[in-house]
Amino acid sequence: MAGITCGVDWAEGHHDVAIIDASGTVLARRRIDTGVRGFTELEELFALHSHDPAAVPVAIETDKNLLVVALHAAGHPVYAINPRAVARYRERHGQAGGKSDPGDALVLADILRTDAHRHRSMAQLSQNAQAIKALARQHQEAIWAEHQTISRLRSVLLEFYPQALQAFPQLKHKAALAVLATAPTPAQGKQLTRRQLVALLHRCGRRNDPALVDRVLAELTAPSLGQPAAVEAALGLTVAGLVQVITAMQGAVASLEDALAAEFDRHHLAPVLRSAPGLGPVLAARVLAEIGDDPTPFATAQGLRAFAGTAPITRASGRSRFVNARRVRNKRPADACHWWAFSMLTKSPGARAHYDRRRATGETHNAALRNLANKNLGRLWWCLANEQPWDENQAWPATPATPRETAA
Repeated sequence: MAGITCGVDWAEGHHDVAIIDASGTVLARRRIDTGVRGFTELEELFALHSHDPAAVPVAIETDKNLLVVALHAAGHPVYAINPRAVARYRERHGQAGGKSDPGDALVLADILRTDAHRHRSMAQLSQNAQAIKALARQHQEAIWAEHQTISRLRSVLLEFYPQALQAFPQLKHKAALAVLATAPTPAQGKQLTRRQLVALLHRCGRRNDPALVDRVLAELTAPSLGQPAAVEAALGLTVAGLVQVITAMQGAVASLEDALAAEFDRHHLAPVLRSAPGLGPVLAARVLAEIGDDPTPFATAQGLRAFAGTAPITRASGRSRFVNARRVRNKRPADACHWWAFSMLTKSPGARAHYDRRRATGETHNAALRNLANKNLGRLWWCLANEQPWDENQAWPATPATPRETAA
């Protein structure tokens, strides 16, 4: 009864569960609901087939499900397996291309039976770190959604109101949204008076800027091609609605950012992260959200670099050997580390010198930033492991590295 593993194929309305023993024999297969009753039923199955139910490892294809939270809280080792990896393991069970939810649950259980040592169980994060992770991810998602909506607004304006884009190239600015809310069509833009425009700009904090007023009025009143009046009115309603949506999104982003900064400041690792040049409150919170505050998952700096996607990968076969950027990676820490490296260029002389040396060897901007991020993570790993602040002298010794220094 020892050595059992569990696989869960989750869905919105139910979960399929498979439990197998060390030899691969199926001990139980069940479809459970997504609530308390389903979780209780799963725990009863563990108790029935194991002397230590809380130690039963569980594999599932997500890390954000409520069942995952409950299993984690109950002490189970939970493995969030990448769906791409599951698809490859599924081919080991059959080549015909068949797929089913109960079958995937069995595949997941078998992954832990044979290859648990090749996968990382979910970290034990503090509640503070979990809250930071939730806020950081939702803040980033809200920004992405805002950018998508702004792109949609730009597309609509190109259909009938290009002079608005000439007047306001940056549609996310408050002045652009205020003017478009008041004059969402070309006809209304042409009727906008100087006094009205000045009042709108004043409400957005743009005071004593007559050059801006003159330019905006000139762009909005310039002769241009137009849509029929009925079409223009319809698209104007769309513009007005999108402006309201974007304004609401910006308020939500600001609220999330304030909450994220407050939650991050309460974490004991916040001073360590903020001591690194280029890590402001948002970027530092994003880095902590993805790395976490459990020291066990990353025993070495190289493990952290691989997780963040900054470490290169080597492809070697026969006489061929290539070192390439890691394309399959967790995009969230990779994005945070990219912008951290970019920010360091103006905050750290040592980082700037390292970037310039990489560029001098012929590397592209992104490749040099990725290498800089890789170096940063090595130092940050030490700082977090020892809870010590960033030291520029240790991070960038006085002796310059050679232009061909390795990624490590």
